[in-house]
Amino acid sequence: MGEQKKKLSLGALVLMIFTTIFGFGNTPTAFQQMGYGAIFWYIIGAVLFFIPAGLMFAEYGSTFKEAKGGIYSWLEQSIGEKWAFIATFMWLASWLIWMVMISQKIWITLSTIISGHDMTSTWSIFGLDSTLTIGLLAILWMIFVTWATTRGIDTLAKVSSLGGLAVMAMNVILLLASVFILIANHGQLAQPIHHLSDFATSPSAQFQSPIALISFIVYAIFAYGGLESIGGVTDSLDKPEKTFPKGVMIGGVVIAIGYSLAIFLWGVSANWHTVILEQKANLGNITYVMMENLGLELGKSMGMNATNAAFLGTLFSRFAGVGMLFAYVGSFFVLSYSPLKSFILGSPKELWPKKMTELNKNGMPANSMWLQAIIVIFFIGGISILAAITHKEATFFYNVLTSMSNVSTTLPYLFLVGAFPFFKAKPGLDRPFEVYHSHAWMITVVTVVMIAVGVGVVFTSISPFLSGDMFTGLWTIAGPIFFGIIAWAFLVRREKNKNI
Repeated sequence: MGEQKKKLSLGALVLMIFTTIFGFGNTPTAFQQMGYGAIFWYIIGAVLFFIPAGLMFAEYGSTFKEAKGGIYSWLEQSIGEKWAFIATFMWLASWLIWMVMISQKIWITLSTIISGHDMTSTWSIFGLDSTLTIGLLAILWMIFVTWATTRGIDTLAKVSSLGGLAVMAMNVILLLASVFILIANHGQLAQPIHHLSDFATSPSAQFQSPIALISFIVYAIFAYGGLESIGGVTDSLDKPEKTFPKGVMIGGVVIAIGYSLAIFLWGVSANWHTVILEQKANLGNITYVMMENLGLELGKSMGMNATNAAFLGTLFSRFAGVGMLFAYVGSFFVLSYSPLKSFILGSPKELWPKKMTELNKNGMPANSMWLQAIIVIFFIGGISILAAITHKEATFFYNVLTSMSNVSTTLPYLFLVGAFPFFKAKPGLDRPFEVYHSHAWMITVVTVVMIAVGVGVVFTSISPFLSGDMFTGLWTIAGPIFFGIIAWAFLVRREKNKNI
C-alpha cells in the first residue's frame, strides 16, 4: 500500500511553500517601515536567504526524516548535543517572544472588529493606562490558552483554516481594489515615485542611517520564516532531487514577486505621510489602518459620498480584523504546546528536570507549559510596565516587540546554516536528497547566507543603541541572552548530575 501513496507534484509543492511562508501582514508592515524601499530588501531576502537556506533545510529534513525532535535532531547529529540544545532553546524562545507580541495584538484585532478601527489607546481597566490595560488583557489571554491546551482543548486551533481563507481573500481584495483605484485615478499613485532610489530607501526617520537600512533585511528574513517546517516533505515528492530545488526556486520567485507587488499596491491607495505618519499608525494596528484606508479610497473612486466611503473603509478593516483574529487564535493554540512538546520529546530526557518531561493524561507537558506561560507573562509585564513608566507611545511599544520577535526568530537560522558544513562532512549518513554536491560551492553559499543573516541580526541589535534608544536595544537582545543563559544552566546541571 505504501507504494500506492500519491506523490506531491511540483505545483502542489509550490502552493504548499507559498501558503506556509507568505504572510499578508508582512506587507503593510514593510510599507510602514520602508515604503516602496522594502521591495529591494524583500528580493534580497529571497536570493540571499530563502532559496539557499530552503535547499539546506531540505537536505536536513530528508536525511533525518525519522527524527522526532525537528531542528534539534538536525543540529544534534551535525554539531553535537550541547550546541543543538542551546540553538533549539533559542528557536523555542522565538515562539515565546511571538506569543508575547500576539497576545497583545489580538486585542487590537478585537477592537477593530468592534469599532471599525483600533481604539485600544483609549482602553482602561482599574484606572490603568492603555499600555498596562493591554498588558493585563494579554496576561489573562496567556493564562486562558495555557489552561485550555493543557486540558487537551484544541477546538480553537481549527479556526486557523478560516483565518487562512480570510487572509487569502484579503490578498484578492488588495489586488482588485488597488487596480480599480489606479484606473479611476488615471494611473496616479497615492504614494508618488520620485526617483528609482525610492525602491531601496525609506521615508521613515527610523531607517535613514546605513546601519538601520541594512538591518531591515531581518524583516525580510522574518517574512520568509517557516521554511524549516517544509524540509521534511521531500519523501512525499516524485523525484525529490529535481522537484524540491525547482519548487524552492519557483516558490522563492513567486513569494518575492507576491511581496513586491503587494508592497507596491499599498502605495496605490496610501500616501505614506498622510496615512502612516499623520495617523500615527503602529506595528500593532498597521494592517487595519491600511485596509480601512483601502476601503475608503475605493469608495471615493466609486463615487461614494464621504459617509459611505468611510463605512466601506470600516467594513474592510473589520473583515481584516476577523481574518487576522481567526489566524492568530488558531496559531496561538497550536504554538502554545507544539514547539515545546517536540523539543522536550525530541531531546534527551536527562537534559530536563523530571517534572518538565512529564506528560499529563491529555499527552501534554503541562508543567513545562505553565513554566512557559510564566516566562511569557514576565516579558509581557516587564515591557508593559517599563513602557508605561517611561510614557512611551503605542508606536514605540510595538516597534520594541517587533524588533524582539524579528531577532529571536532569525537567530536560530545562524545555527542551522552554520551547522550545514558539519552535516555535509558527517560520514555514514543515508542522504536520499542532495543539492550541494560541490564542497567549495556549499561553503560559498553558507558564507553568503551567514553574512546576510548575521549582519541583519547584529545591525538590528546595535541600531537602537547607536540612536540612543537604550530601551529598545536592551529588550531586543534580552530574549536570546535570557534563553541562552537558561539553556546553558540546563547543560551545566546535566554535567553535574553525570559526575555525581
